[in-house]
Amino acid sequence: MPLARPVYRFNAAIVREPSASVVKGLRAVDHGDPDYDGVAAEHAAYVEALEAAGLAVTVLPPLEAFPDSIFVEDPALVFSAGAILLRPGNAARRGETAQLAPVLKRRFETVLEMAGTGFADGGDILVTPDRVLIGLSARTNAAGAGALGACLTRLGLASKTVTTPPGVLHFKTDCALIEENCVLTTARLAASGVFDGLETLITPEGEEAAANALRLNDVVLAGSQFPRTIEMLDQAGYNVVPLATEQIGRIDAGLSCMSLRWFDETLDG
Repeated sequence: MPLARPVYRFNAAIVREPSASVVKGLRAVDHGDPDYDGVAAEHAAYVEALEAAGLAVTVLPPLEAFPDSIFVEDPALVFSAGAILLRPGNAARRGETAQLAPVLKRRFETVLEMAGTGFADGGDILVTPDRVLIGLSARTNAAGAGALGACLTRLGLASKTVTTPPGVLHFKTDCALIEENCVLTTARLAASGVFDGLETLITPEGEEAAANALRLNDVVLAGSQFPRTIEMLDQAGYNVVPLATEQIGRIDAGLSCMSLRWFDETLDG
């Protein structure tokens, strides 16, 4: 069934501090290691932006054994109705799920686990008002999408499996829902037809990485190094909060993957 409130309305979030090992995080193309202090500064500014948008943020300690564990959205999904523990597509990251499990079980009455041996990353999941899109990629396979879809059904949510363009790490690398009926997306993903029925804003050529933005309540977080995208969003009437993402971008990351966000019915507001 459709969600009862805008899908970008949140009042709670979970993040994890970067570990020193984050400089050795996974990346599809090596543009050099990020700078740890730079990653830490970008993460701190991100947490401040979440709080300024009205979210109560729980900050988890770093996990040195898992360089990519700052990206908490990949091993789990959270909704008001419950949480789902995922099986990341990269085997080196699968231990992150076990680290998140007790945290989520303290906060959610319902915590589901994927059946079978398929895998799915949270970066491939886009929540829209009437369904959850599951993007097939190198990190999410058909078996994982099926198992995840079964979990979503148990939470009362419809889902649809779609295809991530070749060479794109995650589905949300190339898109972000910025309005109930509008997606910020790259031209290549929009051309695939996965957003039929939704309006699209296309990132300017050369700023495709800006598509991994994040709508939080009344603001849109966007990478500060994408001025044309920021101008486009501003002219479209969005309240844009630019944030630096240069360092996390070196390890194939953007703004959506650094937090788990939901609307907690037990909190005021």
